[in-house]
Amino acid sequence: MKLFVYHTPELTPVDSLPECAIAVDVLRATTTMATALAAGGEAVQVFSDIDLLKKESSAWEKEKRLLIGERGGAKLPGFDLGNSPLECTPERVEGKRIFISTTNGTRALQRIEKAKVVLAAAMVNRATVVQYLLDKQPETVWLVGSGWEGSFSLEDTVCAGAIAHGVIQKSKIRADEVAGNDELISAIALYCQWQDNLLELFHHASHGKRLLRMEGYDDLKYCSDMDTLDVLPIQHEVGVLKLNS
Repeated sequence: MKLFVYHTPELTPVDSLPECAIAVDVLRATTTMATALAAGGEAVQVFSDIDLLKKESSAWEKEKRLLIGERGGAKLPGFDLGNSPLECTPERVEGKRIFISTTNGTRALQRIEKAKVVLAAAMVNRATVVQYLLDKQPETVWLVGSGWEGSFSLEDTVCAGAIAHGVIQKSKIRADEVAGNDELISAIALYCQWQDNLLELFHHASHGKRLLRMEGYDDLKYCSDMDTLDVLPIQHEVGVLKLNS
């Protein structure tokens, strides 16, 4: 198994796809997706185009759908929820198809949607992602950070490092044996430096600061907590993620 880290979707190779591709948007799309599915959501359907989301969701009965929309960290007008995982309670999401469009995370998922296996990862479900990789042993794995509008983000890279670190620890192999690129080694180093204080690291992150300005401390805290959900969002058809069964 070779692991590759790409800090943003734009940095992924254009002429190849891995056996397994993992989208990471810790603040907050993939955290929200994992939380919504853990709370009983039927599926998460991902869109970059808001008009297409509205068209597709209109085919569902109102009580069977939930619209999550965010741009720049703020909830989109006309949507049921913003991109906060804390809003995804069982009372709100159970049994519903979740139609979601966000600034960064949905773009990352659409970039890798044609890979053989597509997963959504965050700090909250890191251990479950690690176990899947150890069980399935895909030959090539891309860990794709969503970044922020094409730029590097600390929180996505440290999550990629946490996943890689977990694989290395549990399989008892050296980092250089699984590293597909230098970014993988740097992501592990970032995680090792901050693993005991991820919340502080998120305070340093540009998007973390953005959320704090929007009174999003509780979201920041929730997203920094590691291994709290035993769920694995996996793509069942293009753009649609469900729990792995």
